[in-house]
Amino acid sequence: MQYKNIIRILGLLVTLLSVTMLPPALVSLIYRDGGGVPFFMAFILCCVVGLLGWYPNREEKSELRAREGFLIVVLFWTVLASFSAIPFMLLETPSMTITDAFFESFSGLTTTGATVLTQIDGLPHAVLFYRQQLQWLGGMGIIVLAVAVLPMLGIGGMQLYRAETPGPVKDSKMTPRIADTAKHLWYIYLSLTILCSVAYWLAGMGWFDAICHSFATIAIGGFSTHDASIGYFNSPQINLVCVFFLIISAVNFALHYSVLHAKSLKTYIYDPEFKVFMAIQAILVFICFVVLMSHGTYENADVALDQALFQAVSISTTAGFATTSFADWPTLLPLLLIFSSFIGGCAGSTGGGMKVVRVVLLYLQGIRELNKLVHPKAIFSIKLGRKALPDHVVSAIWGFFSAYAAVFVICMLLLLATGMDNITAFTAVAACLNNLGPGLGEVAANYASIDDFGKWVLVLAMLFGRLEIFTLLVLFIPAFWRT
Repeated sequence: MQYKNIIRILGLLVTLLSVTMLPPALVSLIYRDGGGVPFFMAFILCCVVGLLGWYPNREEKSELRAREGFLIVVLFWTVLASFSAIPFMLLETPSMTITDAFFESFSGLTTTGATVLTQIDGLPHAVLFYRQQLQWLGGMGIIVLAVAVLPMLGIGGMQLYRAETPGPVKDSKMTPRIADTAKHLWYIYLSLTILCSVAYWLAGMGWFDAICHSFATIAIGGFSTHDASIGYFNSPQINLVCVFFLIISAVNFALHYSVLHAKSLKTYIYDPEFKVFMAIQAILVFICFVVLMSHGTYENADVALDQALFQAVSISTTAGFATTSFADWPTLLPLLLIFSSFIGGCAGSTGGGMKVVRVVLLYLQGIRELNKLVHPKAIFSIKLGRKALPDHVVSAIWGFFSAYAAVFVICMLLLLATGMDNITAFTAVAACLNNLGPGLGEVAANYASIDDFGKWVLVLAMLFGRLEIFTLLVLFIPAFWRT
């Protein structure tokens, strides 16, 4: 294991992270409502620690192997999220414990959107901006994870595209080609962020809110600058902007690149995962609308459709934005939407959950097994679109599903052991493992009431969800550490 090389890379990453402490400090100078000094102090501390890790090992530049790649990805989130908690610990307003600071930091960087903060509207602008910025940076990290690391595990989804996608997306090894791939996808990510912020501003948001919410929207994070989330603005136009960009961000970024390269929107139509994803969204919106109308939850159809569209897309893509308390809807809908978050967005997107392509392949595998019962001697292949998939891909996805279920059950049992009620425990784990954010019961609004042990369990669930289970579990295999 190339430990010095890993320390060099982590030192460089922490040094780069320190630079992200400066924009919130600048925001505090602009709005003059406090909160700037902790960010400047955190900048100095992170910069010094990062340089101490990088400088002594600056000459260690040997080529990384897959093992080092997995370890660096895990450390990317754990180390950077830990350093990102420093400003929260130094702040006087809000005053946060170490556990709360780590929870908020990990929630931000993993784009989960679960928060322990209350009275968000009264927080300094620097704190508000920093929370949104964390989610945006986490979204950028997700793109690299999807492109560079998950294909090596065989459970990502990018490996299903690389044979068909032109340009740099074809190569999935950890080579300079990956830097080229990441660069193209980051251009798309940055462009979408700019377009989203402008669209929010045109729809009626102020510039500060527009920029902050664009960060969380494109990252599919869910943090907001207001306690009432998107509902604060009470604007159908803003709701539509949010829904539009959430759907775009929940689509595989490699597919966006393919569309731009081919200069044809038909590429979306030909993609099987995209078609299933859009069908899921349409079905969820339809069910929510019909149930809301049948129960007379809203005064007219326009309001019901607006709320059904927003909540269905927000929860199913694992963003977690809110325009109303969906927990107060007829019981069927909150549970349906929580379960939809297990599917989440497409592979290679900033969304959470198990990903649409994996659920599709699990379904196709189930159909194949039923067909084998009827025709035991027949040979059935699983196809995604027109492409037949090798059995090892399907086997890997079954392994992923088993690990996902096991992690979910263990985390839920640990929360139940703290005395938490069933609904809160189930939805809290679902919300954190799927990187969704809001749950039901005690965690419908925030996670402030959860005890410290429960918060650390949920932090672990966030990491498992963001690293897509295997990337973290592989570190616990003894063979991983053998030279």
